Amino acid sequence: MPPRFVVKLPLMEAGHPRSPLRAYLKLARPKQWTKNGFVLAGVIFAEQALQLSSLLAALLAFAAFCALSGAVYAANDALDVEEDRKHPRKRHRPVASGEISVRAALAYAGLLAAGGLALGFSVSWGVGAAGGAYLLLQVAYALWLKHFAILDVMAIAFGFVLRALAGAAAVMAPISPWLIACTGLLALFLGFSKRRYELASLGEGAQSTRRNLADYSVPMLDEMMTVVLAATIMAYSLYTFFAYEGVWMMVSIPFVIYGVFRYMLLVHRDGGDNPDVLLLKDRPLQVTLLLWLAVVMVILYVVR
Repeated sequence: MPPRFVVKLPLMEAGHPRSPLRAYLKLARPKQWTKNGFVLAGVIFAEQALQLSSLLAALLAFAAFCALSGAVYAANDALDVEEDRKHPRKRHRPVASGEISVRAALAYAGLLAAGGLALGFSVSWGVGAAGGAYLLLQVAYALWLKHFAILDVMAIAFGFVLRALAGAAAVMAPISPWLIACTGLLALFLGFSKRRYELASLGEGAQSTRRNLADYSVPMLDEMMTVVLAATIMAYSLYTFFAYEGVWMMVSIPFVIYGVFRYMLLVHRDGGDNPDVLLLKDRPLQVTLLLWLAVVMVILYVVR
């Protein structure tokens, strides 16, 4: 019987990119850049979205915050590499899996941060200042704030407020207190829901991936989410009542209510997921967001 020869082909570990370029792109987590959409709120609500110069400035500010947030993600992956290796999903990230070294990830983070700040200041001083404040906040979060329950989520929410401030600065528009309140409350809601997902999905092993999860519990987070959810709906409703003449903006309230309740349903029915992941994979949420945006645009740019 002739000898049998078996050719063994190299297998790629699940979750690994196929090239260094894709590895570095994955390290910047482009799927989470949807959070930077808050930067674009300024140009929309300042009623300048149809002005090419303003739209370009807003898009450049958005790109600057994509670079800045990518820098933060890369640095966090380098600093949290040991904890990430204990996480069932995070262990496949480029640094935790060994695909990119800690030193290379930190150098990449520095490059993205410098590029993001340079781009932000090229748009306006306000955008650059907001970007710098965002980086300082993330340093404080990585070194201190993330270890304290509630403060960690408040820091995340303030990061979203800085995005909204940058968007207003990009088009030289005064920032509305209502925009700050609605952005902060919605971000708190998403932050607490993310902590709930981490607890529910990891169970007893949650503390090994994030130490402050020991201070949370699922029932406690459910109560916090309910309180913040009610405050978010009330703040947005009051915004539509008082920030605009007439009643047309109130038409957008049902879309906000459905959107947050749909998210709540996913959290309790399916266990939820990271907010950016849910937005990318849940079609009703996507449709609701697009309909809300369409209604707001029609009211601001056609009806008024």
